[in-house]
Amino acid sequence: MAAADGLAGVCGAALRSAPPHALVPATAALLAEHAGARDIDVLLVDYGLTVLQPVAEEPRPEDAVPVDQGSAARAFAAQEAVVDSDEQGVTVHLPLSVRGDRLGTLRVLLPAGTPYERDTAPLLEFADLLAHEIVAASRHTDLYLRSRRRRRLTLAAEMQWQLLPGLGCAREEYTIGAHLEPSYAIGGDNFDWSAGERRLLVAVTDGLGQGIDATLLTSLTVGALRNARRAGLSLGDQARLADQAVHAQYGGKRHASTVLMEFDVLTGTVRAVDAGSPRVLRQRGGRVEAVPLEAQLPLGMFEETPYEEQTFEVLPGDRLIVVSSGVHTARSSGGDLFGSRALQRAVTDSRLAPPYETARAVVRGLTHYLGSPDLTADAAVVVIDWHGPDTKA
Repeated sequence: MAAADGLAGVCGAALRSAPPHALVPATAALLAEHAGARDIDVLLVDYGLTVLQPVAEEPRPEDAVPVDQGSAARAFAAQEAVVDSDEQGVTVHLPLSVRGDRLGTLRVLLPAGTPYERDTAPLLEFADLLAHEIVAASRHTDLYLRSRRRRRLTLAAEMQWQLLPGLGCAREEYTIGAHLEPSYAIGGDNFDWSAGERRLLVAVTDGLGQGIDATLLTSLTVGALRNARRAGLSLGDQARLADQAVHAQYGGKRHASTVLMEFDVLTGTVRAVDAGSPRVLRQRGGRVEAVPLEAQLPLGMFEETPYEEQTFEVLPGDRLIVVSSGVHTARSSGGDLFGSRALQRAVTDSRLAPPYETARAVVRGLTHYLGSPDLTADAAVVVIDWHGPDTKA
């Protein structure tokens, strides 16, 4: 059995050299040899964030574990090890995540009396290594993406999920959590971010329309925004380049809305461009209010549209909630807007939850408000907790 402080180090090279599709059997063999594991399961969260499903060539819905029930779910939600033990043995549930993006859990069955019952740190380090390898392997095999599906994605949703950076990101200065619905049929809504040493850039984009037409529009918009961002252009110029790209393709007949934000990690100053319908809320203490941004024209409506940047500040402890039009403009059967009061209530009620759970809570609040789990419009929610640079050691 491997030394308690060297499990990941001992297994790292072997795991990295395993074929992309063979990480689960490689994990089982390595943990059996070096930790005495009797069995393991790798469970990945589905696109709708409702269940954890075992990795398999042919996913079996009956083997899925609800994301809000049981020890595997607690490890996933809390991002910490959860240990169950009886006279038969010890089961350790470990979170699988990569820089704040939650992938699922690793379940390891160990013999009674294992030292890992008291010290789970080596297993947590191994799970972190495995999560990184799953992300890398997903570039070369469909196995892990297929294992996340409870049912077939629409073509539009397939394209949209390939555009996303993940569902979360974490650094000492901030934590991001996001959610999209309808997860298996999403069309035009998208979120994007890029983390740098000094800057964090976040965008939420809403392409006009539904289905494949909306996805093609959003793909063009996100691609243009990334191209401009990676060229080092300012936010205003990023919006202008994307505006020109959309207008050149559609001649003003279709447009995309977006909100762009660039955070200065050291100062908390945020530069922003509001080009259309996404809305930004700020929760400071017990108060939730809209960030006062000047609404400018959506991208692609007119040729050569100028876009101006605005600034606002975030303080340590602030939470920003960015929602697409499918959230804040949704109406109940009585005609009331979700974005008027119900949205703020959903945000307030989940103020103690991490960003990932708050994003889900907003969507749950929306479906409850509408009286149906089946949304007729895309809904994107991005939650950013700002910790500030003063949390550094």
